[in-house]
Order: sequence, then structure tokens, then C-alpha cells
Amino acid sequence: MALFSRRPKATDAAASADGANPAQPDESPAPGGSAVEGGPQGGAQDTAAEPAPQVNISVSTFRGVGAVRPPEASEARPTQQASGTDPIAPAAPPRRSAPAEAPPARESVPGMKDNVLLVQALSELDEPATAPQLLEVARQLLQGHVFLRIRGDARALLAEGKELPLAVAKRGDDQFVLAYSSGSALQDAVRADGQTDTSAVPQPALAVVKHVVAGPYAGLLIDGASAPARAILPRTVLEPALTQADEAMRVKTLLAAPRTPEVAASLAEALAETPVWVAVRNTAPEGETPRMGIAEARTADGRRLLEVYSHPLEIVAMGRGDRPLPFPPAQLGKALRDHREMAGVIVDPAGPWLALDRDVLAPVLALPEPAPAAAASGTTGPGRPEPGGAKAE
Repeated sequence: MALFSRRPKATDAAASADGANPAQPDESPAPGGSAVEGGPQGGAQDTAAEPAPQVNISVSTFRGVGAVRPPEASEARPTQQASGTDPIAPAAPPRRSAPAEAPPARESVPGMKDNVLLVQALSELDEPATAPQLLEVARQLLQGHVFLRIRGDARALLAEGKELPLAVAKRGDDQFVLAYSSGSALQDAVRADGQTDTSAVPQPALAVVKHVVAGPYAGLLIDGASAPARAILPRTVLEPALTQADEAMRVKTLLAAPRTPEVAASLAEALAETPVWVAVRNTAPEGETPRMGIAEARTADGRRLLEVYSHPLEIVAMGRGDRPLPFPPAQLGKALRDHREMAGVIVDPAGPWLALDRDVLAPVLALPEPAPAAAASGTTGPGRPEPGGAKAE
């Protein structure tokens, strides 16, 4: 299953900055103009001398070529091993444990709330960044907010009915929208160019991605003055990521939020209303009839949990070579009803993740049977994907 179609090489070369030519700052109207906050003293912008960072994400990376291993098992965290007789992923050293929760909320500049998950992903970039590291940035961009930089006083411009001049970076004929994960990244940028007449406009990250894809832009430049914690995501990455994203990103937003007592129930309700994805792989030996399995996890005490994902990027980021399969809510309910040995689900195992037991999943289990067309492509019948890699007989 091809997740991301590849554009002509000329397009890829334009979107993958090699640092040879500096990105020139420019302005463009900002998407919307609500929720404007004053930028920090010493605001933000990239200088003309700042080269765009290296970004090379190949289509093979998005299909999952074992670039990143699943998280390490611990007593509290379900293990990333397959149950049944057919392994979903080959054994290999794990990269690290995936955190169950997002980092604590932080304001690196008072009054400006950082996107802590995006900040964390950017902080782990090498120079040049590797493809798996950029996958982390891409998937963490699909939640929370980013800051856009506006030249001048955004409130005054809005009061006058004027469009907000959105800062962009030019590289040849290509324009990249500038976005910032935190107030400190904004400060890095203004220190680089000295242009302190700056306002910061926080916007939902998904809205910014939509603006980039709808416009004439080559991609999104995130934290461009904070090397090595900076990245370009070309539109060849953003376009398919956007088309496969839930409009409201309810599941990922809940996982990124503080873990209040209500989160588990809210997540179960979201799973009953929002399509998710599962990870599937052919577990049959080479040359034998294909036998598809759905990835599942096991806890330290042996409980089996079906892995479900908020977006295909979450599956690819696991690095096991699994294929994303869309799973509507009714199909998820049927899979859990048909496989009572499943203790529940684990959502977005690459982190932040949350495990839900069957009793919490009552809204999903109560869903009606999927339509025949949907059921035909679901989890039952000969050759259909089954949890643990076992083919239904």
C-alpha cells in the first residue's frame, strides 16, 4: 500500500534544501487572524544568511524499511511483539521507550505556550537530520499549534481590516511558510535578523498545513533559526499527510493532553466516532499463501491489546515495515467483539500512547455491525487480516 506518491525529481530537489542557497525572508498573507498574541521582546525571524536545513525523506522511508524500531518494553508499557505463531516484526534492538504522556506544559517565553511534542521531536534532530527523525517531526506536527510570525502589530493590522503579512522564506522560486514550535524558537529567529517589530500568531498546526497545501508554497520551514533543531517539511510530505488526517485530530489531541480522569472515556468516545488505522503485514513464509496479521501488543502480565493508530504516519514511524489499513469505528467494534481474547486496545504506541480496556471501550463495542462492503475488507474470513497474524479458518 503506497502511502505517499512521489513527485518528479525536480520537485523533490526544490523541496529538499541542501543549504547551498540561503532562504530569503519575505511576506505573505497569513491564514486567518484570530487569537493574536503579542510576540516576545526580541521576537522572531530567519535571516537571509540562514541556509535552509537538509531534508530528504524518501518514499521508501514512508513505507517503513526498518529505520526505527518499536519502543522498548517495560512493566507499565505493553510490549511491541506479535502474539500468535506469526511475528509481525522481526527482532531487533529497540530504539528507546516511548513515553505514555506528552512532556509537561511549558512556556519558554511567558504567555506563549510551547508545542512541547513538536519541540521534543525537533530537539532530537541531528545535522543533517535523518529520515526517521523527520518522521517524528511530521507526526508530531499533526497536533497542537505553531506560531506564525507577523511583521508589525498584528492587533493594529486586524483593527484596520488589513491582511496579516505572513513571513515566508524564499529559495529560488520556492517559498516556505515560516512556523515556530515555541517562543524561544521565535526569539532565536529575531536574534538572527534583529527585526524586533514582530507579532506572534498562534494557529492550529493542521490549519497551517492546510494553508501551505492550498497556497503556492513549497513547504513548511519550522524553527529555521534554531539549528540543528529545525526542519523543512516539503509539500510532497504535507499533502498526503493532510488527506489522511482526521479533520479535528481528536484522537491525537486527546493523547497529547494532560491525563485527567476523563481522558480514557473521551478517547473511547472518539474511537467510536473517528476512523483509525491498524498495522498489517503478511506473516506467511515466502512462497506460501499470503496470511495477513494485524499488529497487537502484549503487556507484561500477558494481556493482548490491539494496536490502533490515529494516522498512517504513526504506523510508519514504528519502523516495522507494516502497512496501514483504514479501520472505521464499526470495524473496530466488530474486531473486538469477534476476538474476546483481546483485553482492549493501545492507541498510538509510538507515543504519547494510552491503553484502553474493554470495559472502557463500551461505546465502540456497542456500535452496529459494519456494512457488508466494509465487513468484506475487515477482519474476518479466509485471508482476512487477524490480530496476531493468524488467518481465520
